[in-house]
Amino acid sequence: MLTTVVNDTSEETFSALADPYRREIMAHCYRMLGSVHDAEDLVQETYLRAWRAYERFEGRSSLRTWLHRIATTACLTALESRGRRPLPTGLGGPTPDPEGELVERSEVPWLEPVPDSVVGADGSDPGTVVVARESVRLAFVAALQHLPPRQRAVLVLRDVLRFRAAEVAEALDTSTAAVNSLLQRARAEIGNVMPSEDEVTEPDERERRELLDRYVAAFENYDVAAMVELFSSEAVWEMPPFLTWTRGAENIGRLIAAQCPAQGPGDQLLIPTTANGQPAFGLYMRDENGEHQAFHLQVLTVTREGVSHVAAFFDTRLFPTFGLPMTAPVVPRR
Repeated sequence: MLTTVVNDTSEETFSALADPYRREIMAHCYRMLGSVHDAEDLVQETYLRAWRAYERFEGRSSLRTWLHRIATTACLTALESRGRRPLPTGLGGPTPDPEGELVERSEVPWLEPVPDSVVGADGSDPGTVVVARESVRLAFVAALQHLPPRQRAVLVLRDVLRFRAAEVAEALDTSTAAVNSLLQRARAEIGNVMPSEDEVTEPDERERRELLDRYVAAFENYDVAAMVELFSSEAVWEMPPFLTWTRGAENIGRLIAAQCPAQGPGDQLLIPTTANGQPAFGLYMRDENGEHQAFHLQVLTVTREGVSHVAAFFDTRLFPTFGLPMTAPVVPRR
């Protein structure tokens, strides 16, 4: 970490010192905002602000701490004019009728998933700061959305980034006592809305891979009965921008059978990716011309009991963000 006065204020030096933290800053902005697209904008703003102020940086804190302070301020300012980004499960109970009409709310600013590679959760570049997968999991980011912005900032800075209370107080221009009070309230609220660790215990890698292979086969064969077998008994299926969501493996099967436009094997194609430190798939639906077009992006929570949660994001604008094509390449029929 840089703890001395910076003498070389050239853009090249700034970039060399600051760029290794870019994905960590991206993860921070994403946790705060719940949107990969908004977070990208705030990262750019953070680095622009930092570059403009770089010649006045005296090294009294580490460069990492300084960048996070700038990013936090930018995020809090942005949140003044924005509401929280929920998932459907955060807005009401499950549907009693999986076969009923879907309720769509496209005007709601929904929570968005984030590619692992964008926030460093994939560990692909040993030269950058590695972000713990747990700190960007969809359930955690969704839970953060329940907190007021300053509580959100304090919880992330203290419990995720491990900043000292005094550092957080300086970043938020408040007292250490106020920081501790905000943290206590934030932890209590997160405890009320986050699933317990037992509910997200993952299988070993072999079991996980086998489960995901069976999952892909069930969808691509449009075998609803096989899908149902892969979900845990209390699994949740939600699909923003639709308010409609359901709980329970059998209900998920009923929802898919009634609402999915697929008619049979080969209508759906899944391309694997990763999001929020979790397995994910771009799902493509075959059109009248026989081509598979982007349909929705699924983010899965996999436990020892099976798939316990699927968030299916019906926003095809996410596909380029994940490096996924809008039209799937032609593959031999399985």
